[in-house]
Amino acid sequence: MIDCVALDPTTRTARPRRPALALALALALALVGCGKKPEPAIISSSPFNARTTTAPSKAENLPTVKFVDVTKESGVAFTHFNGAFGEKLLPETMGAGAAFFDYDNDGDQDLLFVNSAPWPGHEVDPAPTQRLYCNDGKGHFEDVTKEAGLDKTFYGQGVAIGDYDNDGDLDVYITAIGRGYLLRNDGKGRFEDATEAANAKGPNGWLTGAAFLDIDNDGDLDLFICNYITWTPEIDKVQGFQLTGLGRAYGPPTSFNGSLCALLRNDGGRFTDISETSGVQVRTPDQKVPLGKSLGVAPFDLDGDGLVDVAVSNDTVQNFLFHNKGGGKFEEIALLAGVAFDQSGSPRGGMGCDWAYFLNDDRLGLAIGNFANEMTALYVSDQPSSLQFSDLANMYGLGAPTQPPLKFGLFFFDYDLDGGLDLLSANGHLEPEISKVQAAEHYEQAAQLLWNSGKGGRNLYVNIGPESAGPDLFKPIVGRGSAYADIDGDGDLDVVLTVNNGPARLLRNDGSDANHWVRVRLTGDGKGSNRDAIGAKVAARIGGQTSRRQLFPAKSYLSSVELPLTFGLGKAEKIDELVVTWPSGKTTKLENLKADQSYHVDETAGLK
Repeated sequence: MIDCVALDPTTRTARPRRPALALALALALALVGCGKKPEPAIISSSPFNARTTTAPSKAENLPTVKFVDVTKESGVAFTHFNGAFGEKLLPETMGAGAAFFDYDNDGDQDLLFVNSAPWPGHEVDPAPTQRLYCNDGKGHFEDVTKEAGLDKTFYGQGVAIGDYDNDGDLDVYITAIGRGYLLRNDGKGRFEDATEAANAKGPNGWLTGAAFLDIDNDGDLDLFICNYITWTPEIDKVQGFQLTGLGRAYGPPTSFNGSLCALLRNDGGRFTDISETSGVQVRTPDQKVPLGKSLGVAPFDLDGDGLVDVAVSNDTVQNFLFHNKGGGKFEEIALLAGVAFDQSGSPRGGMGCDWAYFLNDDRLGLAIGNFANEMTALYVSDQPSSLQFSDLANMYGLGAPTQPPLKFGLFFFDYDLDGGLDLLSANGHLEPEISKVQAAEHYEQAAQLLWNSGKGGRNLYVNIGPESAGPDLFKPIVGRGSAYADIDGDGDLDVVLTVNNGPARLLRNDGSDANHWVRVRLTGDGKGSNRDAIGAKVAARIGGQTSRRQLFPAKSYLSSVELPLTFGLGKAEKIDELVVTWPSGKTTKLENLKADQSYHVDETAGLK
């Protein structure tokens, strides 16, 4: 679908507005996408300066946790390559993701960066490749790309992690322009290309976000793949995008047709494409053309029926929410559920996304990082197992602070270990020359860290700045992917940020010993549950409060976080009760888990 509204190709300062009337009318307007005069986007009067720092908070008793840039001293030396050579092709703006995962089963989190590639006819030497760093357990990394067989060159985008063949070793799926790549871990430190053998190439297209998940609870991991737009260099070059007085510009996705998401069912180590029959391919009701322009993906069992559902964030068209009906069938319900549009019935530029029980109660939230001058969405369901959501970002303090920057990698995590789930986003613009046409916008932007104060209401999320978290996290970058892991075994969560066409940044969490923690690693039985226990639900009762998680590493923007789950305990010295509900439906209950320790829970053997 090509949107008929003319937009400024670099700023998207005009957007088609779609009034939220009756559901049918809203759907019709959203899918037609033409015929209504656009209104300018609201420009925030916030004192936020996206280039330098976040706006200072007036809240008291802020955490004293500092994030320290340890990229150089850690041994990480990855620079993303976007292939730009002057023709301004849209993929050059999108960056790529990263993944924390334990590829060698030594108990610590290694780090994989996805890289892009030169365009044909513009090759460079040496050719850029994907990059794998092995962690020594203390936060020091060694480049093992070549030894691991990952020195492969293609225009990579996103990454998903999971043990698709249930052999006990984590495998890798990387999306790229043109196809996907399934890289099987042989358990001896090397990855082999199993794409053809496993029938895992996916659709032809611009593949972006991906997630391993078990849609049918048969004990093996299926694969969901996002597809962005219908794009070729030839289509891009004839669009004629211009920055007034500055020449060719990067164009918006509204000028390209949409694409279809894909779903590959795992049939014992070989995949079957069930995209069409499963219901994940969304087309416009009028012209029957692909609707989606999908980037972020976040699986979650929303209604507690034991079947994993899937949220997809779309860029300039409605978001998707695929409700799992069982039997390999999904129903797209985003409009009915209230997560398709903003409060005025308009689509936004959705990038990264994540789910969380962010209040440690039954309220479930879906956060989506959106384009510049569009606040981060926080769609909240107030009733247990409800499929009805409302965007309450303003109500919980996420409105004005998150509106100015262009947000990409976004996730919930408890950075100060006080028991509340905080929110971080990596930010950066698409157009390098944006400040020449919009003085308030900058190409390089600071990350945002929003602390969960636990107070509720508008004071729930507090915008944290350098005075509380240190200056390193807020150094302006062209941020894209983001992920977290405990890289040094001290119990708190460290962060990696990827930079479009620039050096990645690794930030160590120096949280001191102010709060306690417990980390939980899960292993499924490989039969009723996949070996990684992806999809498991874990509830930790700590005093009078219960923190809940679902194990899905796919989140943020084109990225994957570590598999172990971290629970912040605050001042408590133990988890009173931990209940694991495995994908198989079995449960394991543990009591009195002492603080500041890591635990390995096996579905068959229990606590190991």
